[in-house]
Formats: sequence, C-alpha cells, structure tokens
Amino acid sequence: MKNSYTGKEQYYGDYLALDKILNAQFPESVAQNVEAHDEMLFIIIHQAYELWFKQISYEFDSVFQILNSKEINDNSESIPLVAHRLERVVEIWKLLVAQVKVLETMTPMDFLDFRDLLTPASGFQSFQFRILETRLGLKMDHRFEQKYYQKQLREEHIQEIEKAETLPSMFELLDKWLSRIPFLSHTYWIDDQEFINNYKKHYTENLSESDYKNLQIQSFDDFFLKEENRSYRLSHKAAQSLLFINLYRQYPMLQSPYRILSLILEIDELMASFRHKHIIMVRRMIGLRSGTGGSSGAGYLQGAMEKHQIFAEFAGIATFLINRKNIPELSSKLIQDLSFGKH
Repeated sequence: MKNSYTGKEQYYGDYLALDKILNAQFPESVAQNVEAHDEMLFIIIHQAYELWFKQISYEFDSVFQILNSKEINDNSESIPLVAHRLERVVEIWKLLVAQVKVLETMTPMDFLDFRDLLTPASGFQSFQFRILETRLGLKMDHRFEQKYYQKQLREEHIQEIEKAETLPSMFELLDKWLSRIPFLSHTYWIDDQEFINNYKKHYTENLSESDYKNLQIQSFDDFFLKEENRSYRLSHKAAQSLLFINLYRQYPMLQSPYRILSLILEIDELMASFRHKHIIMVRRMIGLRSGTGGSSGAGYLQGAMEKHQIFAEFAGIATFLINRKNIPELSSKLIQDLSFGKH
C-alpha cells in the first residue's frame, strides 16, 4: 500500500537505510586475516556513539535557535520546549555512559588482538564530540593538552571546531538569557543592586565562623557585584539571576528556568561521568600505555575530565545559598508576577 503523503511504498529497511548502516563495518582484522572477534563490537559501539552525538547536535540546534532569539517570552512554550529537548539530551547521555559497560565485556587480551591495527586512529579524533564540547562553551584555549588537537585532527575538522567557536555557545546564550530575566529590575526594586545587597546581608549573617573565614566575603562581591575585569566567565547580572532562580524556584514562573539550569548541570556531570568511566576502562585495558593516537592514555583523560567542566560556575552557586528559613521575603507584587494567576 502506498503512503498517502509520499505517494510511494515505504519499506522499513529502505526508510532507515539499513543497507548502508549494516554494511558500514570493516574490521581491519578481517582485511589483515587476523583473529580478533571483538573488533566488530568495538566498531559498532563507536558508530553508535557517533550517531547519538549527531542526535545531540540536532537537539542543540533547536535549543540554540530559541535561546538566540532577540526576545524570549518566558511564559510561552519556548522555555518548556528548551527544557524538554535538554531532557532528551540528558537521557541520551545516560545511555552513552551506560554503554561503556558493553565495551567493558571486552578483555585486555581481546583488545590486544586488534589494537595495533587501529594506530594512529583514536577516539580523541571524534570531531563530533569536540564540536559538542565547543558548542556547550569549551574554548580551544581552555582545553587540556591543546597540542594533541593540532597533531591528531585533520585540518578540515580543526576548521569545523574553529568555526563552531565563532558561534554563540550554550554558556554564552544562557548568560545572555539570565541577564535579561526581568525580576531584578526597577519594577520590583529601588535599584538594580537592591536585591543582591539585601541578600548579601542575609548571607554574611548566616555563615558559620569557619565558612566566613574560608570563603571570604570578597568572593561574594567578585561573583555578584564586580562588572569589569572579572575572573569569571559568567556576567554579574547573570550570576544574580542564577542566584534568584535557585532561591525562589518554587514560584511557577521560575520552575522552567530552574529546570533548564538543572538539566545543563546534569549534562555537564554526565559528560564528566562518561570521561571518568572511560578513564577506568582505559586503565583496565591498556594500563599505563600511551593511547593509539599518541596521547598519554589514561593520563590525558584524567586531565581532560578535571579541566573540561564547562558549567562549574553554575554549579558553584551552591556556595552562596543559605538555609531556606533565612531567605529574604519578596514583595507582594513580585510574588504575584512570579505566579501564573493574580491573587
């Protein structure tokens, strides 16, 4: 029966291009007549990773389009849609982390059967993963062991990463979005600094003696009040909005923004978990050997995991939170506008 929309007969295998996908595995061990049963598993797992990276990139395209709009109606479907698509990315990353367990069914000896045939190919050369990192906000200047990128990636892939760096990243778009959230404006406060100055008083009063000594109130001023020559990537306005959303997330208008921020942190954490599981697996598979691409193997992965946390400043907001019972009360007008209906 012909499809009423396309006018042709759809067939499952044709629609999914299974002839291409299922015939896209070319084990080097077969070509070289070497016995290495697990190379097929190794290839299929990494092909599956690349397909999921493509889907994550596809979801990011739509999220970036929404967040890059000149105006965002926070009371429209746009923000819940961003949250929905980020939720999908989170579930995909959970799958990618879990998939490491399948790869771990391969023993070190199984891997050695074909490892030398891979040289100098390496998972480091996954330019899709590198672009995902870039689109989230990891700049080349901040990468661990930058020298590997010039040595291991093809020139066209380096150019694609450089092109991605010229586009607004997720970090930058969230900074812009947070900076224009209207609930810290003159409509509700005497001036732009009333909220943060008022909260600073409550924050310092509720610090324990040890926290007061270790944190120093200067760190509060640097994060929330300092406008120029900041040591933070996040702008001071965005930092204030980030704090406000975390403090008052129970109000309806802030629930979706809080959900988005939580999802971003979850993606960052899942990527770190992915790297951590990769480290453990690499140590088990090759010990202290160098990677097939020439990196230091587990050493490189450890350094990347520690340095490539993109949204550390978002997570760091926990440093500046206080007990719920001590949070300053909001004006009745602000409470009304943070709710869906009038009281």
